[in-house]
Amino acid sequence: MVPGVRNVPWWGVVSSAAGPVLLAGGWTLAARLQPPSFDPVTDTVSALAAVGAPGRWVMTLTLTVVAVCDIVTAAALRPARAAGRLILVAGSVAGMLVALNPQHAGGSLPHAIWASIGFGGMAFWPAAAWRRGPFVPWGLRPVVCAGAVAALVALTAWFGAELVTGGGQAGLAERIVGMVQALWLLAVVLSCRFPSRAISGSAAWAS
Repeated sequence: MVPGVRNVPWWGVVSSAAGPVLLAGGWTLAARLQPPSFDPVTDTVSALAAVGAPGRWVMTLTLTVVAVCDIVTAAALRPARAAGRLILVAGSVAGMLVALNPQHAGGSLPHAIWASIGFGGMAFWPAAAWRRGPFVPWGLRPVVCAGAVAALVALTAWFGAELVTGGGQAGLAERIVGMVQALWLLAVVLSCRFPSRAISGSAAWAS
């Protein structure tokens, strides 16, 4: 543990690592239960949990459990500012509500609203989580957090553009966004749990 920085408990590492594994496993299994016409590049994750979809329960359960993992991780991410952790929780709760408000034929307004809030929360939480100081883990430094938000927003915008324009890669874009969000949360947790020994001498430039 770095002096002056509260550490992340072991269960926070477990929950943050479980998120991307469960997410990838869930949408892979759910896709295998779909008819041959299903295309993971074109068809979204929401289609896997849509009303009437074969194996809908797999994706619904996956989204719910991953959201719980993210909430647990937010509770464990003690080095981050409270505002960022609360935004992460809000985005995770929205993810649960996405699962509880599945997509219907022709679209679903509640599903779209909660999905937008979920993607927004998962993209912007680093903007409110950063800290200053010589002992701040690299994943919570201002410059790093700003870069993470920029990348997550850009990826989310790509997904939105695919949905609006029907570019044919909405499924691919959504999966990339979801996985990057999950992996970034894991990276931040690891940066707090296993900080660099050289952090006291190298963090000042980013603070």
